[in-house]
Amino acid sequence: MMTGMTPRLTLIAAVSADGFISAGKGVPWDLPKDREHFRAYTSGKWLLLGHQTYEEMLGWFSNHHPLVLSRDAKFLPFNGERVATVQEALNLTQKANQKELVVCGGSGAFSAALPEADQLVITHVNHLLGGGVPFPSFSQKEWEPVERTAYDRDDTHAYSFAIVTYQRVAHYDRAA
Repeated sequence: MMTGMTPRLTLIAAVSADGFISAGKGVPWDLPKDREHFRAYTSGKWLLLGHQTYEEMLGWFSNHHPLVLSRDAKFLPFNGERVATVQEALNLTQKANQKELVVCGGSGAFSAALPEADQLVITHVNHLLGGGVPFPSFSQKEWEPVERTAYDRDDTHAYSFAIVTYQRVAHYDRAA
């Protein structure tokens, strides 16, 4: 039995100026203010991650409930639980009366979740990676920026960046 309202589905990512989230593995830049923002935003929340992203973040989950998106039914995460679909993750999140499910990557999880997403929290990094793992493209017509905080390059940040929160302009009923 479902309880409560459908949780908000948010994608959070740092994306290079040419649309990539990684050069292959891990985060390709060290931006302390962005990392601080990521940790603050995701604190205490249910997270949806792809298998590789989950493995890369092991040891990081302290007050989170990770859901690992994997087609491998035999995969049992050390922390959290496996889900086969974004909808299954949303259903579990709703049953637990959580208000939000945050997708943290990688590219496959972002691509699977974007059609259902309500919000994007994107750190636009002023750096070209030239290739790697892409963030799925999204139409600026479907998303409205509602908050923006910009940071300049400095002694601890090799690149300038802006953290932008987008809300979906028109979202179709998931049940339809």
